[in-house]
Amino acid sequence: MKTIRTLVLLISSAIPLLAHAQSTSAPKLSPGDTWTYVDTVETAPNGWRQTHNEIVVLRTTSDHIYFETKQAGTTQAAIEVVEGADWSRSRNVNGTETTVNRPLFFPLSIGKTWDLKYSEAHPNVRHASESFDTRFKVVGPESVEVPAGKFEAIKIEAEGQWTAETAPMQSATTGALSTQAGTTVVVQTRKATPVVATGRLYKAFWYVPEIGRWVKSDEEYYGSNGTRTQRFSSELESYKRASQ
Repeated sequence: MKTIRTLVLLISSAIPLLAHAQSTSAPKLSPGDTWTYVDTVETAPNGWRQTHNEIVVLRTTSDHIYFETKQAGTTQAAIEVVEGADWSRSRNVNGTETTVNRPLFFPLSIGKTWDLKYSEAHPNVRHASESFDTRFKVVGPESVEVPAGKFEAIKIEAEGQWTAETAPMQSATTGALSTQAGTTVVVQTRKATPVVATGRLYKAFWYVPEIGRWVKSDEEYYGSNGTRTQRFSSELESYKRASQ
């Protein structure tokens, strides 16, 4: 009887551990929580830029995180930003506040997926429209090493497609026509037909619950020919949790 009772206690004590391992809730952040990242931007064929940026939590609500960000070690003023409680990013798209990036969707569990789709009219002078269709998936635990150290992280991957339609453009050429009666300036206009282009995108995030944010991220964009055009990467250099 004693053996059975001991076995029951062992099983009961293991249940919370299993539940914790299978599902990860949103972090509890506090004012003063700080993360410093080294951010790298690569643009084809050989563009490259690197900065060191600091993020400091100002306050949190049930739905949002208010924080400031600035380049580390500089005297420039910080920029205040608001994002979703899951670190999702939103902005105005066609007159409506729209989520444009959601690397985390709590609670996290292995195999969980979520989709992010949005289209924007006239995002810039070159494009009449842009559309993004991305599916995220929680892959599972993975060890990752960054300047801040080695961590056991939860890896989230995303793959998707972007589509862009070029804006109608009109070009003009001029020439001179000379005759006995004089010279006439000739102007010829030509309207370019809109072109639709498509490409792929890939994203990966390594989230560590005790850090309260990801320690590493990669975001890559590929052109119609399958060649990578841009890559944004970020690695944690240091952090400080106010609660610790």
